[in-house]
Amino acid sequence: MDESVLIRTRSALHGAAELLVAGPQYAASADIRLRVTPGGFGTATLPDLRIDGVDLVAGDRRVPLAGTYADIAAAAGVVCRDLLDVYQGGIKVAETDAVDVDADAARLLADAFARGDAALRSFAPDAEVVLWPEHFDIGITVDEVNYGVSPGDGFLAAPYAYVGPWTTREGEFWNGPFGAARPMSELPDAAAVEAFFREGRDRL
Repeated sequence: MDESVLIRTRSALHGAAELLVAGPQYAASADIRLRVTPGGFGTATLPDLRIDGVDLVAGDRRVPLAGTYADIAAAAGVVCRDLLDVYQGGIKVAETDAVDVDADAARLLADAFARGDAALRSFAPDAEVVLWPEHFDIGITVDEVNYGVSPGDGFLAAPYAYVGPWTTREGEFWNGPFGAARPMSELPDAAAVEAFFREGRDRL
């Protein structure tokens, strides 16, 4: 897949996670946590507000992710809300920004999140799995180690799994500034992702 298409879609979905999903949820319940849902991601506390592929689903409304964030929100009966007062990170988008989502890229990112979600739940059944809108990654923390899946970022454009110990480690396995990373293209299913998490834990 063309890297520019993947990055553009990831950025648009990250914006949707903040403005169209986590923001409205925060306004209602002061909670920014998101979760993986079929075809994408959605709220943890609001009923049926989610991204499914290239659509925003709000109750019985399904609105294509096309136009501006404000256009999409209005069509879905949702009020856009940024999270600038909640955290300083995140993607810098505005309600008036245009949304450009490629269906194949959205499917690839949703699949990465789904595999990560399944792997994390199997790896650490007692941990709370959260998709955080700030960095737009799904993860857990166990014994001062972060485990998760990123849809891509400045470190690696494509989705990757990571093991991030709070204390810096050295060695071939620890190939990133935050710990260890493995492209999801090398981890074909949830079992492979979990095996990577377990290897990281064992090496610690």
